Amino acid sequence: MASRTALKHLVARRMLTPFAPLRTAGFSTMTKALHQHQPASNPATNSNLNETETHFGYQNVPENMKETLVKQVFASVATNYDLMNDAMSGGVHRLWKDHFIRTLAPTPGTKLLDVAGGTGDIAMRFLDYCKETHNDSTAQVTLFDINASMLEVGKQRFAKTPYHNTTQVSFMEGNAENLEHIPDNSVDAYTIAFGIRNVTHIDRALKEAYRVLKPGGRFMCLEFSRVENPVISKVYDVFSFDVIPAIGQILANDRDSYQYLVESIRKFPPQKEFAKMIKDAGFTVMGQGYEDLTFGVAAIHSGFKL
Repeated sequence: MASRTALKHLVARRMLTPFAPLRTAGFSTMTKALHQHQPASNPATNSNLNETETHFGYQNVPENMKETLVKQVFASVATNYDLMNDAMSGGVHRLWKDHFIRTLAPTPGTKLLDVAGGTGDIAMRFLDYCKETHNDSTAQVTLFDINASMLEVGKQRFAKTPYHNTTQVSFMEGNAENLEHIPDNSVDAYTIAFGIRNVTHIDRALKEAYRVLKPGGRFMCLEFSRVENPVISKVYDVFSFDVIPAIGQILANDRDSYQYLVESIRKFPPQKEFAKMIKDAGFTVMGQGYEDLTFGVAAIHSGFKL
């Protein structure tokens, strides 16, 4: 009760001062990791001065470090992943995921590759949909994730279901930018939910998705997105930058990871830009290529390999 009261007071204070600067707390753990990887600054000897950088939240980091830093974040939140998504979406992520699978509308025998799907939310919904809609037990899903901790949570969940120890579900650890163990033209559908914004080279991940899909196969992505309405956007910023990290601290003792996740959403391309990236990877999109959910807080993107 005390935690809920504290959160209510935090929101109330923030809403009374909507034009105050948003806080962007530093990442104590992540900053230490950055310092450990950075060599002494000596222009005469430092060969990394011109190293290509990318974003990690609002920080710029060497490209070869982002994967490690993202792994640290998700290793930290793996056991509280549902709590994290509840915090970041107000619990609405469950409805978004249900709609996501209904939009995919898999048919009997569909073979799905669920990337960044470690905890199994999408995979479980996929198999349940096939069973309940088609009475089908031939559909198959591979949960693919870069983080072993996330995959372990997924394995524990599936161990409590009828799908355990069947050919309907398998697990694979790897990088979305290099699906080296997935053959060309081998899957009917590729899904990625709340994961693609954490990929270092999104264009490479999209090209890999195109490669592994069969002709006629479908790419679908569910991701936090850009709210265009200025009033709703301001309220969402308050919730994102002040409330979500506080929830992370109070409920999971982990403000840093939640702060990164909020910032990573703001660094992700807006809907139209990401739709163009999907087209550039070779996919055919219908209409504008995406559907906004909850005023654009999230969006479903879709493309076909034709």
